[in-house]
Amino acid sequence: MIGFEENEISENANGGTELSKRKLAHLIPDELLHEFQIIPSRVRDLKEDKIRLYWQHDLAMDPEVSHLADPNSRNQFHKFCFVSNWQLNDFVDKLKFPQDEKCQVIENPIDPLEAHVKPKDVVNLVYFSTPQRGLDILVPVFEELAKKHDNIHLHVFSSFKIYGWEDSDKAFEPLFNRIEQHPQMTYHGAVPNEILREKLKEMHILAYPSIWQETSCRVLMESMSAGLMCVHPNLAALPETSGGLTSMYQYFDDHNKHAHLFMQYLDHAIGQVHKESASNYLAFVKTYADTRYNAERIARQWEGMLLDLEARYPTKESRAFPKDEFVYKT
Repeated sequence: MIGFEENEISENANGGTELSKRKLAHLIPDELLHEFQIIPSRVRDLKEDKIRLYWQHDLAMDPEVSHLADPNSRNQFHKFCFVSNWQLNDFVDKLKFPQDEKCQVIENPIDPLEAHVKPKDVVNLVYFSTPQRGLDILVPVFEELAKKHDNIHLHVFSSFKIYGWEDSDKAFEPLFNRIEQHPQMTYHGAVPNEILREKLKEMHILAYPSIWQETSCRVLMESMSAGLMCVHPNLAALPETSGGLTSMYQYFDDHNKHAHLFMQYLDHAIGQVHKESASNYLAFVKTYADTRYNAERIARQWEGMLLDLEARYPTKESRAFPKDEFVYKT
């Protein structure tokens, strides 16, 4: 892929980072990308003749980015692009990352979902992230709500297969089996993003009791664009991603307290989602997400950043490594 680096993890993955990377590679001119080495999260090797842009997707405490605490490591790069302000501040707090002209925040892109009509005879809930992010909270909460609401159905699209890590699913097989055995739940596993997006048109509520510190959240972006009522905690970058427009509740480290509050909010959402007032509100949220995260708009931000860097570093000599060489440990 021109400009954007692949590594042993990303080459077989179809997660949010990979979807964003492939979309931007399609929208940004090849002749511009040819001048760059854009590294999403994991450094493997550096090219001295390219403009080196380090595109952050991980948390500051991820071992893959720990080298950035060393100024000699930071000096190897011409630009650092972050996917949220929360993430940038995480790097500032934990890695003493300087906020200077090398830093820029550009949010991840999505393609807005087409307008559609949702079914009226059921309330479809959906979870479509990897299982370790809160599925073990959602399933027992839904089991309790299913005793009260006979018109709700939970659709779970969750598997580490999107990263090529099939063995990691084994720890969650009892949970997947529990979903499959419940008449009001369906386990779909991992499906291509284009199929998932079609399924989202039939969904009403994103049920996402996240316990994972998200630096950005494609799940939330696409759910807002799909006209879903989004129920999630105020953890990490989720408040920033949502724009404060979702059904967001206070996060608790205690999973029992988290589950109890999540169930209250989810129960309320089930009762509200088919009302006309909710329909008008969700239409506004969709317009907001479609505008803010529009892939064409985000690509133009990227193009502006790359053109500025190209003007600053026009020759191979201007892009050379500094004299203090830094050795990466991978």
